[in-house]
This record gives sequence, structure tokens and C-alpha cells, in this order.
Amino acid sequence: MRNFLLGQDLREENLLPGYFFHGEEMFLARQFIRSLQNKLVSPDVQGISLENFNLGETTWRDIMDVARTIPFFFSPWRILVVEISSTEMEDLKPVEGNILKEYFASPTLKTILIVLFHGKIRRTKPLFRIFSSLSSSAVLIQEVKSLKNEALFEWIDQKLAAAGKRAGSEAVDRLTELVGGDLQRLDNELEKLVTYVGDKRSIELDDVNQLSDWNKDFLEWELAASLEKGDLERSLMILNKRFQEGDRPEHVLYNLASFLRDLLAAKVWLKENRDRKEIFGDLKPQITEKMGRFYWTKLHEFFSLVDSFSQKDVSRFLAELEQIDLKIKTSDVSAQTLFETFFYEYGGRIRRRKSAISPARD
Repeated sequence: MRNFLLGQDLREENLLPGYFFHGEEMFLARQFIRSLQNKLVSPDVQGISLENFNLGETTWRDIMDVARTIPFFFSPWRILVVEISSTEMEDLKPVEGNILKEYFASPTLKTILIVLFHGKIRRTKPLFRIFSSLSSSAVLIQEVKSLKNEALFEWIDQKLAAAGKRAGSEAVDRLTELVGGDLQRLDNELEKLVTYVGDKRSIELDDVNQLSDWNKDFLEWELAASLEKGDLERSLMILNKRFQEGDRPEHVLYNLASFLRDLLAAKVWLKENRDRKEIFGDLKPQITEKMGRFYWTKLHEFFSLVDSFSQKDVSRFLAELEQIDLKIKTSDVSAQTLFETFFYEYGGRIRRRKSAISPARD
């Protein structure tokens, strides 16, 4: 199967002696390393054929000495991974640069050296200059960026296809809503989903929603989403489901108060002339621009709601929640009934506000 990072099939005849990856999404580089292991090395010697080095604890001279040593007995293929996590390692001594140039001028057969530089690299520093001066037939230099929009969805599709699965667009959208664009987390959750659906080939929206580890978090998120949209019917349905599943009234109260405090904070920060994207990032850090159209939809929905209410409105809602809290603690009135009444009043105010700010019709 085509390797996502390189955009081509991994074939022995196409592999290079060296790869230099730099950037913010090292998961893609590590996925490439795992693919190399699976392609080149038999399972019983995979741990032996892969050697890891941390530059700073090991010198380039020592690493190149290992690279030039042909291993005995084990797999003919060997993968050497050099981790660089400090910008101090970008400064090479002339002798180190010469060692690298000499090695890649005549690299050891069936030995692949992979450099992982974490973060933004400075192209004027000796480390980058040395590797970029090497022949493209010896070393590939590639930046690994966070995946966004269609690239992220393509990566998810490829991951599922490798497991013999596929997912509908609604399921993929929901997955990225809940997990975000972090590839490590997405990889873990996709593995769970593949296991969860068993022999079923297609992963649907319900599979994502019903996966037990997410269910509670999903309902909390969905309640907030329905309130942002002013979807009273959906809010009542989720509230009923939460109580059916044994959720405690104080937990629901906390979620509602947190939701309203976010609106209040946004109102205050807008008065301080803070940027809307910056405000949204502080209040909704799990929703990032990497998520493409979903990010812009949620940002628009959130600030449409913020703009629909005055600061006095939001403060009044919070005061009503305080009264609900008091009634739950001091009376026999059903907590669910109190919350339903609150939702009806909340939905009514949204409709009145939207009608007040809508342009008049002829």
C-alpha cells in the first residue's frame, strides 16, 4: 500500500540510504518507520534490526561507526533512527559534517539512517545545510506538517482501508469532532473502532457515537452543541438520555454553568477587542483549524450565539441555574423537570433575540 508520507509504495529498489524528517507531526515519520520494519524485517528480528540514538547522548561519529558496521546473523536490513529534540544540535563541527558527507558518498548496503528533527528547523544552520548538500539519491529531506482538511480525511481513509474498513463522511466528521487532529490519538481511536465493529466492513456514525469510552463525553459535547444551535428538541432528547443513563443532576448543572460562563467570558473579551479566533481557541482548544470546515462552522455557531445575547442575558441564565441548584437541594421537584423548564425558557429567549436582530421583511 502507498505510504502516506512519501506518497508512493515502499519497495526495496526505491529506498534511499537516508531520510531527514523535520517538523511538528513526527507521528507520520514514525508511521513510515513502522512500515519499513513491516516491509523489510521478519517479525522475529524487528526489535534487533531497529536501533535508536538520541543526538546529544551519542555523537555523529559514534552513529556513523555503527552505520558502517555490517551486522552478523540477523536480518540483512537495518534501520538506524536518530532523534534530535534540541536546537543546540543544529550546530555541527566541520569534522562532523565531513563524517556525514563521507558516509553518504558510500553508504552501507541495506542500512537506512532516519533523522527525526522535532520542531522548526533553521535552514541557515550547519545541520540542515550539510544534509541539503547531499545527493537526492542518498537522502530525502522532508518537512512533516500537521494534516488538515482533506489531507486529514485521506489519512483516516487510508488507515481504515489497511484494516479492510471504510467509514461514512458523517462518521469521519464525528470522529474528528471528538478527537481533534492529533494523529496519535486518532490512530488509537481508529484501532478501537476497527475492533468495536468486528466483521462489519463499514463504520457508521452510530458506531462512533456508541463506542463506550466516548459515550459520556459525547453526550456532554452534544448537549453544548445543541444549545449553541438553539435546538430545543435535541437538547431535551440529550437531557433525557443523560438522566436515563444515571447522570447526576449536579453534573448536568456543572456542564450548563460551564457553557454559559464561556459565553460570558467571550462577551467580556470582545469588549476588550480581543480577536474572535483567539477567544475561540482559548475556550474551545479541542477544536482547531486543522479540522477545516468543522472549525469554521463551530466558530460561526458559537459567536452567533454570543452576539444573540447581552451580557445581562447570560448573567440572568446563570442566576436561574443557581435557583435550580437550590431547588434540587431543598425540594422534591424533579431535577429533570427543572432543567426542561430552563431549556424552554432558554430556547424562547434565543428565538426572541434572533427575531429582534433579523431584518424586517416587506
